[in-house]
Amino acid sequence: MSYVSPEAIRQAKQMDLLTYLQSYQPDELVKLSGGTYCTRQHDSLKISNGKWHWFSRGIGGTTALDYLIKVQGVSFPDAVETIVGKAAVQPPVFYAPKPILERNLLLPERNGNNDAVVQYLMGRGIDREIIEYCIAHGLLYESKRYRNAVFVGYDSSGTARYAALRGTIGMYKGEASGSDKHFSFLLADDPAAESVHLFESAIDAMSYATLLKMTGRNWQQAPLLSLAGVFATKRENVVPVALERFLSEHPNTKALVLHLDNDEIGRGAAQGIIGGLGDKYRVIDSPAPDAKDVNEYLVQRINRHRRKEEKAR
Repeated sequence: MSYVSPEAIRQAKQMDLLTYLQSYQPDELVKLSGGTYCTRQHDSLKISNGKWHWFSRGIGGTTALDYLIKVQGVSFPDAVETIVGKAAVQPPVFYAPKPILERNLLLPERNGNNDAVVQYLMGRGIDREIIEYCIAHGLLYESKRYRNAVFVGYDSSGTARYAALRGTIGMYKGEASGSDKHFSFLLADDPAAESVHLFESAIDAMSYATLLKMTGRNWQQAPLLSLAGVFATKRENVVPVALERFLSEHPNTKALVLHLDNDEIGRGAAQGIIGGLGDKYRVIDSPAPDAKDVNEYLVQRINRHRRKEEKAR
């Protein structure tokens, strides 16, 4: 092993990855939003706030030295020599990360009861036990104004960070001001679970739980995560931020089961997840059969069951 002086190691460890790439490989950087970047070679490798994390491999770090060794496969002495040598020829301009401003989530005021929300969700086929579970665990409530259904997502400390709004009358959909999509609606969380089921909305997650209950299965056997909506994008292998955050906090996860919509955007989002994480996790694409989404499939199942009961009378 080549000798590397302690001073060279100290100097190499001072350089963060964003500074290194901005100074010496600017073409490798792709800006995503704000102070968040990915690399052109690995779009699941995110750089933000002085740190980097390669989600498809489950590894991360802070320094350029970590990156050269863990991602590029460069030996420790060569990585140190590369960084120190480049800095000697072209001194870097160190990147000063902007402080992340924590969003203040403005949750709608609660109504005195949840009657409209319960009636609305039961009208969409969702089992009352599951609705009551979500209410009891603070995942769901009815807003005082407009009587919207409010689906709440939390961070690991139990602080509400996201809220999706759904009108109980009409077609209104929205999000509470200050919502952070990293922390979307999560039902039946279990840190020890080895799989997670993914949906576009909280209603689809609750619908899937209902389908499991209808077939006699335990609907709390694995986490059911809403991605807070998915969107069309020109970039390939895009992993939704809600899923990135979930995986970073659930290292036991081995399988991802996708229940995204049967439309162009949903199918594109599913392919993005498969492309971005398929070499790290077992990814199962399981959209609702013969229906646009999981809730529509649930309603179809309920209606078929009712028709059979009517014929049997």
